Amino acid sequence: MHARLGDDLARLPGLLDEARAHAVRLLTGLDDRAVALTTGPPAPDPLPVTGIGAAGALEAFARRWEPGFAASAGPRYLGFVTGGATPASLAGDWLTGALDQNPTSGIDSSAPDLERETVAWLRELFGLPREHAGAFVSGATMSNFTGLAVAREWVGERRGVRVSEQGVAALGPVPVLSASPHSSVGKALSMLGLGRSALRRVDALPGREAVDPARLEEALESLGGEPAIVVANAGTVNTVDFDDLRAIAALRERYPFWLHVDAAFGAFALLSPDHAHLLDGLGEADSVCVDLHKWLNVPYDSAVQFTRRRDLQVRVFANSAAYLGPLSDDLDRVDLVHLTPENSRRLRALPAWFTLAAYGREGHAEIVRRDIALAGLLGERVAALPGYRLLAPVRLNVVCFTPEGSPERTGELVSAIIESGEAFLTPTVYGGVPALRAAFSNWRTTEVDVERVVKVLERLAP
Repeated sequence: MHARLGDDLARLPGLLDEARAHAVRLLTGLDDRAVALTTGPPAPDPLPVTGIGAAGALEAFARRWEPGFAASAGPRYLGFVTGGATPASLAGDWLTGALDQNPTSGIDSSAPDLERETVAWLRELFGLPREHAGAFVSGATMSNFTGLAVAREWVGERRGVRVSEQGVAALGPVPVLSASPHSSVGKALSMLGLGRSALRRVDALPGREAVDPARLEEALESLGGEPAIVVANAGTVNTVDFDDLRAIAALRERYPFWLHVDAAFGAFALLSPDHAHLLDGLGEADSVCVDLHKWLNVPYDSAVQFTRRRDLQVRVFANSAAYLGPLSDDLDRVDLVHLTPENSRRLRALPAWFTLAAYGREGHAEIVRRDIALAGLLGERVAALPGYRLLAPVRLNVVCFTPEGSPERTGELVSAIIESGEAFLTPTVYGGVPALRAAFSNWRTTEVDVERVVKVLERLAP
């Protein structure tokens, strides 16, 4: 054994204690850490020849790299839609690394069964019927990819083509209809060979990002009975708008289409009694995307995908090889290697299992309700600040607003907020207007954090 490896193995308990102490210092210092930074990377080092050992690596990381890392686990990181990591999920993540399980095969451990239990808990959390089978993936992009891959196979089934065997060329063009699709949908269509141009934009309701059901019906009618894929949104990026899922699902009585719902973070609205109605009809979807490293507050990377047609999912992702064992006829027990793009992956379900076991439905519902209330509070404060204008009502957990003045002012404001060290907000464009988004999904965020953000905006107001 390499000398460094042998030494580190001999003092492993001490090394883990040092890493734990370092992590605790990072987490307890989040309030004093710059939320985001734009500093460049350190000068590159050459590949070590003999190595410096784990303790040396920790010291080198803390000195060279850590100072440039964002406090994205903290309460005022409001860019993108980024959760933190609850204490239980962090503990689960550490054990995930220590156990180092590959859950895609059930030959050697019960890890796949833990994932199945976690998926069942999540299915219940989101109010989905038993027919929706699920599996873990890396994020919303892979969740959308997986759902749309199954949708592609369904279109093939309608056309008498087995796409997984004959290829996408045998399928022909596939219309994909949506009003305000997330950018990952286009990426997924590109990877699936359907092409970004397959995406056909349908008009949204006036002043909204939600699809106009009448315009969607017209688009389906124009296809003359050809099967299509409809991507519905349960929480758009800019304004957290929701398509009318029941109205869309009802159109399947007259038109053949696969209904995929992108509910990356909007699915968590089900945990708020005042907002759960926004997800009415979610259970009617053929496939559903939910991102967990957003509002479930588990470490990156973690998401889940659900579908009613696991038979088609297995047809797409089956990975037959003698060393993997036979493909089970029981779709509820089929090995996870046959369900998603990855043949090997970490046990992403364990941090989610830990946080759900630790805090239950009510603990996570409290996080969701509090974040919604805080987004509403920031929206009220921004609306009252001179020099700013809300671009949309605060429907859930995102505040979309713009500074008065030239379009360049928005970019300058984003940079100034980052330089303040107090917060991080991401830029966007809504209705042709450059804007900022403040997205609330962290379990740590409080009213004190909102007031700190407001003070920064007040100081930087045009």
